[in-house]
Amino acid sequence: MLLHIVARGRIGRGPEAELVERYLKRVAWPTRITELPDTGGKMPEAAPGARIVMLDETGENLPSRVLAEKLGRWRDDGVRETRFLIGAADGFDDAQRAQADLLVSFGRATWPHLMARAMLAEQLWRATSILANHPYHREG
Repeated sequence: MLLHIVARGRIGRGPEAELVERYLKRVAWPTRITELPDTGGKMPEAAPGARIVMLDETGENLPSRVLAEKLGRWRDDGVRETRFLIGAADGFDDAQRAQADLLVSFGRATWPHLMARAMLAEQLWRATSILANHPYHREG
């Protein structure tokens, strides 16, 4: 299953970009990042039946194991793509949220979208590691 991050804004070359690259290189599943301008831009065509996960302040604060279980279930059900959307500074509106299969929050704090992208990359690495029974993951 493709793990596809579609993010508003350009990450450029900096520490956040290095973190994203470092974690996505560790993910054994196929990954892709698509960057869109802060406004406009064309959303890439999604695979049929793709699942949409939005990073949103109103979303669920999921433990890593729960995110892993969702991804594993979707993979096992034959889903070909899970698309993770990171919005611009103003986030998503209600109509956009209604189209998501899952809304995820990284807590109640406000995070810059570049950091959210790095944290998402880490969580994707962690989730796929959990599903592969990697011994590193620890429940707390």
